[in-house]
Amino acid sequence: MFQRLDQVEGRLAELDQALMDPATTQDPGRLREVTRERARLVPIVETWQELQQLRDDLAGAKELLADPEMRDMAKDEVADLEERIPALEQDLKLSLLPPDPYEGRDIILEIRAGTGGDEAALFAADLFNMYSRFADGNGWRVELLDSSETHVGGASGRTATGFREVIAQISGDDAYKHLAWESGVHRVQRVPLTETQGRIHTSTATVAIMPVADEVEVEIADKDLRIDVFRASGPGGQSVNTTDSAVRITHLPTGTTVQCQDEKSQHKNKAKAMKVLAARLLEKAQSEAHAEEADARRAQIGSGDRSERIRTYNYPQNRLTDHRIGLTLYQLDRIVMGELDPVVTALTGEFQARQLAQLDEARHDEG
Repeated sequence: MFQRLDQVEGRLAELDQALMDPATTQDPGRLREVTRERARLVPIVETWQELQQLRDDLAGAKELLADPEMRDMAKDEVADLEERIPALEQDLKLSLLPPDPYEGRDIILEIRAGTGGDEAALFAADLFNMYSRFADGNGWRVELLDSSETHVGGASGRTATGFREVIAQISGDDAYKHLAWESGVHRVQRVPLTETQGRIHTSTATVAIMPVADEVEVEIADKDLRIDVFRASGPGGQSVNTTDSAVRITHLPTGTTVQCQDEKSQHKNKAKAMKVLAARLLEKAQSEAHAEEADARRAQIGSGDRSERIRTYNYPQNRLTDHRIGLTLYQLDRIVMGELDPVVTALTGEFQARQLAQLDEARHDEG
């Protein structure tokens, strides 16, 4: 694997040269592409250079072991370097893993209430709030694209707002990297707001994480679209707008339908709906490709399918369990407030470990 590092250093030099080329600096798309790739390669080269220096230092320290006057000091240095080098080698291996093609993308987050009626809608709202807080803590921007609210009256007379469906765009350099594993069925176990006898119920909500599609990835011809406009409505069907500003777009070849009514402007609603449509069509293309490359996806954590149950949120036990990697944390109260880092770190670490094992297996087969 380390033989590739000379190529990485050479590629970094090419990117530095490209950044001085007017053809790059005057092309926003090309400039963004070069800058993003350079940002990924710089830490790899820096880590590689640090590792080479530590290896040289270790060789020098071992030579000093032959000097009686320097032996004690050299022993300490050798022990320190022999402890640091393997950790740095592991970091370097991880940095050389193939990047996800959608890393660095903004994402479309879709959450839909599943089984459980009103409680499922309340859980969908809780999930949306959890991801919104996590995004805020990372300095990302959350833009609501569409939502279908419902108001639920509790047994105590308290009213809460839930979502039958909510769609948002999360913008930030690491948004896809951190949230890519959230797609699937999320299950909640708790006493519902509407429960009068204190019984625990089980409800579900479905989460989908989709990278925002580039124009070149998804071609959508006007002739393939049916666009309907209608008057936006709020919970219970009441009108929230006096003009036909809501937009529903149907992609005729696939039957995919999206709608947006959160903006008062028909033009803005159409633009948002088109963004969601492109993301869904890209996800559909991904799913079809994954189905054909099942063997190549052995390292994936689950299928990413919306129908796969991935996680349980048990409120009475303050427990979160991710069923894909056997992770259990008794800090649900903090996680639902947006402290998702322990979950994200565990999922990322497990995925990287599986990638490394797969690469080691491939190298062994080649040998």
